[in-house]
Amino acid sequence: MDSGLEHQQTPSIPLTPTRQSRRALTSGAFGATLEYFDFAIYGAMAATVFPTVFFEHSDPSTALLASFASFGVGVLARPLGGIVFGYLGDRLGRRNVLLATFLLMGLATTAIGLIPGYAAVGFVAPTLLVAMRFLQGFALGGEATGVQLVTMEHAPPDRRAFYGAVLGMGSPISQIAANSILAVLAGTLSESAFLSWGWRVPFLLSVVLVAVGIYVRLKVEETPLFRQHVADDVLPGPLSVIRLHGVSILRLMLGFAPITLTFYLVTVFGISHIIANGFTSSATFTMLMVANVLATGAAFWGGKLADRVGRRQVLLIGSGVTLVSAGSFFPAVATRDFTVVLVVVVVASCGAQFGNAAQAALFAETFPTHLRYTGSALSLTGVNLVFAAPTPFLCAWLVDLGGVVAVAAYWVSVIVLAMITVARLPTGRSLEGRPLAFGQPRLGVTTEV
Repeated sequence: MDSGLEHQQTPSIPLTPTRQSRRALTSGAFGATLEYFDFAIYGAMAATVFPTVFFEHSDPSTALLASFASFGVGVLARPLGGIVFGYLGDRLGRRNVLLATFLLMGLATTAIGLIPGYAAVGFVAPTLLVAMRFLQGFALGGEATGVQLVTMEHAPPDRRAFYGAVLGMGSPISQIAANSILAVLAGTLSESAFLSWGWRVPFLLSVVLVAVGIYVRLKVEETPLFRQHVADDVLPGPLSVIRLHGVSILRLMLGFAPITLTFYLVTVFGISHIIANGFTSSATFTMLMVANVLATGAAFWGGKLADRVGRRQVLLIGSGVTLVSAGSFFPAVATRDFTVVLVVVVVASCGAQFGNAAQAALFAETFPTHLRYTGSALSLTGVNLVFAAPTPFLCAWLVDLGGVVAVAAYWVSVIVLAMITVARLPTGRSLEGRPLAFGQPRLGVTTEV
């Protein structure tokens, strides 16, 4: 890993939480919540509403595929955003880039809630939807990694995985918020009212998160590690991280695949599959809401454990749980029993969020400071490009080709290959370049965030 050896002199990192570390964590939490809220809402709408509102000129199967393809556009845009904003973040600073990405992502999400349907403006409607989805994904390519780095580069060394896990908890928390709103809207509005304007409400609510998030983010200082990197005048070339750390990026992409694949398979494709097997939209959203309440706890304890026993071990445990869900999800849905389906959705969500708790620290610690933003962003956006963007479309195609057995076989194969990769990953080094040591007494007060 090492043309990127860290500098001999590194800034003093506080061993206990400071005001700036708490501000960075709060700022990151808002960014993560908006990020996952946007994608949760869009994924649910892509499976249920958008085929009717934006693709009504097509037959139902084609409309669903087109809607899922529009979902994938946002994920396809993420690597481009990761390259652009990652490079800027390594040169201009994490804080400055994050202000731009957060604002762009929020405005694109709000705009989606204002786009008229196909019945009103014809092909202009899906064109605008895809354009806003692209901007949303482009901004997220820089935002997702940036909030992790700002938070962890401010964090006490022995709490970095936990701080990253707190950001990861934005995923189930935003899923709870999104599915709660959708369950209420679907349960209280008529189908025509929901299709007309009800689905727009969650997108427009993003304005509140953006306003509060920008206010909090303005109070966060640049990280000590980046300030030292600027002082040492180490400026990366645009392709340096690929040349020096390309193999590490590929390993991280594959290693994190079970978490990404399981999350998107269950929360996007899984919604349409559950509904197609006789469950109402309200019941389906309720299942996801309950699962994500429990997954929040799984993420919390995954972060705690990752700081004690190591990042790889936590990712392996989480991946193992997703393997169980891969083998049981489709048989459970086939029973059409609410309790059985709820249990398997809970298992999938908890396994994914437990493993996700190790991601931020594992990715950041793989790269030196002057390449960290770009390297982490390419790894995270890369895994989403390969295992998130095509997942809903690919699963719909596999069902037509060989039924749900083909989807389950793909799901299981990816997880097994990924677990072998994770087991062979090196232990890594701290953000300051020192060897990581686990199983040692924690520094400071363990209960303090």
